[in-house]
Amino acid sequence: MEIKVTKTQNPKVKPDPSTLQFGVEFTDHMFIMDYTAGEGWHDARIVEFGRIPMHPASTALHYGAEIFEGLKAYRRPDGEVQLFRPMENIRRMNSSADRMCLPLLDENDALQALTTFVELEKDWVPSAPATSLYLRPFMIGNDEHLGVHAVKHATFYIIASPVGSYYKEGINPVKIMIESDDVRAVRGGTGYTKCGGNYAASTRAGQRAEEQGYSQVLWLDGVERKYIEEVGAMNVMFKINGEIVTPALTGSILPGITRKSCLEVLKSEGYNANERLLSVDELIDACENGTLEEAWGCGTAAVVSPIGELAYKGKKYTVNGGKIGEVTQHLYDTLTGIQWGNKEDKFGWTLRIK
Repeated sequence: MEIKVTKTQNPKVKPDPSTLQFGVEFTDHMFIMDYTAGEGWHDARIVEFGRIPMHPASTALHYGAEIFEGLKAYRRPDGEVQLFRPMENIRRMNSSADRMCLPLLDENDALQALTTFVELEKDWVPSAPATSLYLRPFMIGNDEHLGVHAVKHATFYIIASPVGSYYKEGINPVKIMIESDDVRAVRGGTGYTKCGGNYAASTRAGQRAEEQGYSQVLWLDGVERKYIEEVGAMNVMFKINGEIVTPALTGSILPGITRKSCLEVLKSEGYNANERLLSVDELIDACENGTLEEAWGCGTAAVVSPIGELAYKGKKYTVNGGKIGEVTQHLYDTLTGIQWGNKEDKFGWTLRIK
């Protein structure tokens, strides 16, 4: 694939890495590629970061025809830059595209777009501890007329933002509220995709939780309101009486890449780690009888985030004394060690940018 590169004539001043927030500052450039039915993907280009022109009748605006991904570029101790499991993100994006009736990307072309873009922007990859360059590939349908139908015109973009910790607490335990009223997704819907509608649907409950001092909402399934699913921006894992449990992928849960990586690390080291249905009653019983040993969220943005408190129906439950657990810390150290190049990558997950 040929990618036309037009460099900016007005490079920005890079932000202070010690004060980076999540998703506030953006790099100098963005990647764009267009799709036309019958022609396929075409006109791949990197241009100066800027506003996107959009027709008022665009499909994305009226019918939610959009998807996105999230991954990071990391600065290694030797100064080189690397990605973490980028092909997993590309394949998940195609899964989302298929569900949302958007055009699929050629895997190799998408990887070339990512690596070419990061190579151009690699000076934006910060080197301060716990910082990285967050990459946001996204796709929108942009047919310029009203009517619900399969998309005939689409655009694929990549933008990037140098970031620090996702949560202000950093690696310190966060407080999570189990939501019992609103639901995020149902089986057969779009819960397993990364589309904006899933996140918009979670905002109301998230705001209520924030007003009560909680960082995120923990969702129950949308049918029985019985089974644990995921946290608003992360998958979730628990250590209950020695068993590590994460909710099974039943079609309404995002198949997280960090989740998958955690499971692969744990199983390779002999932990009893299982994907299965976990009811809220089982979880609360474990809170009350003391068998809930650890709880943590996992996702690209936060990597691993310990949960120090759970709240459900007006009751609060402290997890592991409100401190980070041994397994949680081990996963955080292992994954971030691989991502930043401080630990050997025994799994072949990283991709160096030339």
